[in-house]
Amino acid sequence: MGQQKLQGIRGMNDILPQNSGLWAALEKELRQWLVEYGYLEIRTPIVEDTALFVRSIGEVTDIVEKEMYSFEDRLNHDSLTLRPEGTASCVRSVIEHNLLYNGAQKLWYLGPMFRHERPQKGRYRQFHQCGVEALGFTGPDTDAELIIMTHRLWQRLGLTHVNLEINSIGSLETRHAYRAQLIDYFSQHHEVLDEDSKRRLHTNPLRILDSKNPDLLELIQEAPKLLDVLDEYSRNHFTRLRELLDSAGISYIINPRLVRGLDYYNATVFEWTTTLLGAQSTICGGGRYDRLVEQLGGKPTPACGFAMGIERLLVLIEEEGNLVSIPTEPQVYIIHQGTGTLEAAFKIAETLRDYQIRVLVYSGEGGFKNQMKRADQSQAHFALIIGENELSSGQFALKPLRGQGAQQLLSQSQLIDFFNEK
Repeated sequence: MGQQKLQGIRGMNDILPQNSGLWAALEKELRQWLVEYGYLEIRTPIVEDTALFVRSIGEVTDIVEKEMYSFEDRLNHDSLTLRPEGTASCVRSVIEHNLLYNGAQKLWYLGPMFRHERPQKGRYRQFHQCGVEALGFTGPDTDAELIIMTHRLWQRLGLTHVNLEINSIGSLETRHAYRAQLIDYFSQHHEVLDEDSKRRLHTNPLRILDSKNPDLLELIQEAPKLLDVLDEYSRNHFTRLRELLDSAGISYIINPRLVRGLDYYNATVFEWTTTLLGAQSTICGGGRYDRLVEQLGGKPTPACGFAMGIERLLVLIEEEGNLVSIPTEPQVYIIHQGTGTLEAAFKIAETLRDYQIRVLVYSGEGGFKNQMKRADQSQAHFALIIGENELSSGQFALKPLRGQGAQQLLSQSQLIDFFNEK
């Protein structure tokens, strides 16, 4: 009996060669877009001390309570966690390396995150995020620029079915007072709350406002609104943000139930949503977190940021976007037969690659017919045939494989000219 076939872990997907070209195209577009806005890349480890996420995200959030991949390092017994989001890691690194010593920082990152959620379209247990963090900036102009830059990205990617929702959740002190109002309100309707909401009632009642249970929608809509009790600073901040968005011509919806799922947010919160992805409607979310740097051991530092899910974004791009996959198929597949032809094939291939031409050389034993079959399977645009006659004459047969004209004989320099003109 053979050994049992091993499979990937549920919710942690392979990105196969037929899909990697679109991933590469999006990553290239993201890097260019972020450079244009003056953001610098930071790369942090995927494993952090568990306490980092408990302190930053909040002990009574779904992420910390139910979704984190945490384990004990058996060598030194530390409690470690695969990062569920990027902001905490970024802030930890900024504090540890004293990056704010010379002033404010605009940083971005791209990489895998891990949450033990129920896998479904656009949601995976290992997923990828592109995040942006602006640290050391106080005003609503930074909040506005983050929204303006994401709006520009959607335009570049050809995405039209995206909508902006914004809200202000005020200061920590305001939320404490509001929290008491919510507990009082929902306690009066305790019998209709679902189990999740009952669990959150005295620990994190703001998260009840974010419930996706349709049976609670009417109850939530009638709940006290945080916007009605905002502190003066947050109210002025939010008013100025709206003025800047109006001036930039960006439409938005004020969603008083928008609170985001992480405890570190204050003042501005926002989400970009779409109707094309079913339940997984949020493709980008963020807001302001002015106390997180201090909370993690740094000096008081205002900050604002966002993160977008790459998998969801790619699904949306495939639905309606204009992003073209970076080509990965060879332009030329070299077929060789006869004495000295393999050596010549390697030399010609390296010369073509000097001009960024994608080349694949046939490997192994095989006749002409078998090599042509492999050339066609490779999805190459052309087959370049090198036999002993071609080698002695210096003229090589270039055969189109995708209906791109007639076969022709070309010298090595003519080959280079041919592909450079394409």
